[in-house]
Amino acid sequence: MTGGVDGHDRAFALCRAHALWGALAVAAVLLAGCATVPAPGAAAPGARDPGVVDTAAPADATGPRRAFPAGAGADYQLGGAYPPPTGTGIVVRDSTAGPAPGTWSVCYVNAFQTQTQTQTQPQDRERWLREHPDLVLRGGDGETVADPGWPDELLLDISTPQRRAGVAEVVTRVVDRCAAAGFDAVELDNLDSWTRSGGAFTADDAEALAVDLAGVVHARGLAVGQKNATDLLDRLPARGYDFAVAEECVAFDECGAFTAAYGDRVLDVEYVDGADAGPTACGEPGRRPPATVVRDRLLVPAGDPGHVHRTC
Repeated sequence: MTGGVDGHDRAFALCRAHALWGALAVAAVLLAGCATVPAPGAAAPGARDPGVVDTAAPADATGPRRAFPAGAGADYQLGGAYPPPTGTGIVVRDSTAGPAPGTWSVCYVNAFQTQTQTQTQPQDRERWLREHPDLVLRGGDGETVADPGWPDELLLDISTPQRRAGVAEVVTRVVDRCAAAGFDAVELDNLDSWTRSGGAFTADDAEALAVDLAGVVHARGLAVGQKNATDLLDRLPARGYDFAVAEECVAFDECGAFTAAYGDRVLDVEYVDGADAGPTACGEPGRRPPATVVRDRLLVPAGDPGHVHRTC
């Protein structure tokens, strides 16, 4: 999905902002350095290696991960990369873009659904259907299950250890790209896809894959971030997650839940329509995370019509 949500529909509002233009393992210990973790089961059909997915850090791993710079100014650039405003310390970009030099750079990865069609990833949905058809969730009628808010995004089937292993193997390739590009962290989106699965899988299944992927990300020397999914705030920080990305926690009065779980290690993105970026968008001081940014719902790059960026 791409940044911006329908503020009148909570189910979609707590979905995610992701690019408009745009293995695995149960980690016994989530290390800041390298780790090789056994997969929880045989890989699902379509996976390359039915045995163990090697999550050891590649030779060019960045080493110990850099800590979240609490309180730094932030920018959320999923709609297209551009030079961040002066003083920006945290920048989130899509995995197909490069990190922003001189910032703590976060790589956006759609880990639980297929990626929205972008100029750089025009066939992600078709690639999953062609190369990993058994990893795409299907309903009782055999048809693929799409996110109601973003119909070109198909839900990935994470209902069994074997299928989670297959999904994680594919996502690991994207994480490898993030590490090779020089990002400092990875934001994993659509953790809450179980809420749109019609009961095909559960929050426990999402947690299992989220923990597996945390081991993969940490093995590459990167920090791992929870995206939304307030139902998992009492689980993932204890399972190795380093920070959180929240959308509109001011608007929905949820910032306290995120900061209770992660302290100041929370990036909040508040959305506005048009050029309305007044003080009310930021909420009251003390009731929002220190790293809060106001963006236009479509997350268009600077210089494009409708672009809004304001730090709180």
